[in-house]
Amino acid sequence: MELSEIIPHIEVLIFASEKPLTSLDIVELINNSFGFLEERISLDQVETAVEGIKEKYAAEFYPFEVRESGGGWQFLTKKEFHKTIAQLNGDKFLKRLSNAALETLAIIGYKQPITKGEIEAIRGVNSDYSIQKLLEKELILISGRNEQLPGKPLVYATSKTFMDYFGINSAADLPKIKEVLADQIVEGTIIKPEDFTDNQVANATAAIPSDEEVIEGDVSALTVNEEGELTTIDTSLDKDLSKENDESNTDESNSNEEQNPQ
Repeated sequence: MELSEIIPHIEVLIFASEKPLTSLDIVELINNSFGFLEERISLDQVETAVEGIKEKYAAEFYPFEVRESGGGWQFLTKKEFHKTIAQLNGDKFLKRLSNAALETLAIIGYKQPITKGEIEAIRGVNSDYSIQKLLEKELILISGRNEQLPGKPLVYATSKTFMDYFGINSAADLPKIKEVLADQIVEGTIIKPEDFTDNQVANATAAIPSDEEVIEGDVSALTVNEEGELTTIDTSLDKDLSKENDESNTDESNSNEEQNPQ
């Protein structure tokens, strides 16, 4: 059969199916429907036809598209029409998972296969209720038992419903943890004196000279007055006294030289 003849049959199968259809499912269904034909279609033909269908519905003219989700091909509405569809299925879209259930589901998604004890060791709390709810919603399933641990506890993994629910094709399509953390980097906060003190103290703090200023120029000293406020005092008197002492020492030295000539 020519691809042009196969494509309409693939489209109608994907459209009418209640669950995602894999390429192998499509090959089997079409070959069964045309069992009287000697020439049977191959997997390569179906995959080529599906790529053509994807390209066709990717055009802006269509409000839906063909995507591989939940382990198979589906017709899905494009994300820009989500709000419109929510008006039709309001209650269904408003039902969301609790934070506890999301935490449990995230751990299972990234750590699967995993036991309940391992989930609780990561979360630090009992997870019986969350696991039960996830099982009821068919977002996770029991994939077996861990033969290496005492008691051979049940092992949990995500289901095809989980992949369909989040619009991915496998657990490998989940975002990498480092990519998630990269979006949550917190920048440091610059702390200024005025952020945690009043203006008076901040201004007084700003008036304190640096070591270089003390060496290079004349600086007034800080003190605290009777009201407990920071204030400055003039040190010019101390400088005058220091100058007089220097002059006095110089005069005495000159006098001693006159009295004891060599």
